[in-house]
Amino acid sequence: MNKDYRVLLYYHYINIEDVNAFREEHYNLCKEIGLLGRIIVSKEGINGTVSGTIAETEAYIQAMNNDPRFKDMPFKIDLEDKDAFAKLHVRVKDELVNLKLDKDVNPLELTGNYLKPTEFFEQMQDENTVVLDARNDYEYDLGHFRGAIRPDIEVFRDLPEWIEENKELLDGKKILTYCTGGVRCEKFSGWLLQEGFEDVNQLEGGIVTYGYDEEVQGELWDGRCYVFDQRISVPINRVDHKIVGKDYITGAPCERYVNCADPSCNKQILMSEETEAAYLRACSHECRVSERNRYVIDNGLSALEVAERLSKITN
Repeated sequence: MNKDYRVLLYYHYINIEDVNAFREEHYNLCKEIGLLGRIIVSKEGINGTVSGTIAETEAYIQAMNNDPRFKDMPFKIDLEDKDAFAKLHVRVKDELVNLKLDKDVNPLELTGNYLKPTEFFEQMQDENTVVLDARNDYEYDLGHFRGAIRPDIEVFRDLPEWIEENKELLDGKKILTYCTGGVRCEKFSGWLLQEGFEDVNQLEGGIVTYGYDEEVQGELWDGRCYVFDQRISVPINRVDHKIVGKDYITGAPCERYVNCADPSCNKQILMSEETEAAYLRACSHECRVSERNRYVIDNGLSALEVAERLSKITN
């Protein structure tokens, strides 16, 4: 299969004076090139994932490199066989990542020590080190570094509060933190330093860069890496892939995410195709019997067919 498309993952903290004007210019640039994706711009800089043909993505990289503000911005590049997005969104937000701190952190002034993939790999194995996942719980459940701490959070802005409640896990330790592409760790590691933690380190370029590295080849990563586009996840470990995800219903090994079929719930859950069919792609009985259950509607199931499947579950 020919891989004629590319997905670009990138961010850059830099002061942008007129954010709204920049947003309009950037949207028009992407539209003219033909890119699809999701881009956030703020007074702090830019954070995006876009997809397009090799020619389109190369045109975008060149355009960004020609802007003095972004000439040194690194891009993580994946080859794909189709677009990873259906639409283009360029949105203005207060922060590149939503941490909502009482005292904000500027990563250009305060951030943790950067570790290359090889350094991160080596230091993960130090007994005085704690590896802290800076992502949400559903991202961790699909894949994570071996032995990493799983914060019990559904959204990134809840991470500082979770740390406050679990400080004993980090006290006196060398802290290694990581996220998908690095943007969340830039501010989060700075916050850790601001809170008095001393030996704070972050994986430079994030999990994706770790997977690209030819020396470590993703070793000590288990599962897949969650990404915020139509691919849902990407492989990281090229040495000894292990499945860590578990089917929401059966507990069997699973790396397939779906959304609960009840639109009022829409919870993201790991579920095999077999479980999806048996449980009507729902996370609970209430969601299975919902009149709006999308699995039932999309598959044209009759009331009798639904009742038969429900009967097999309860019996």
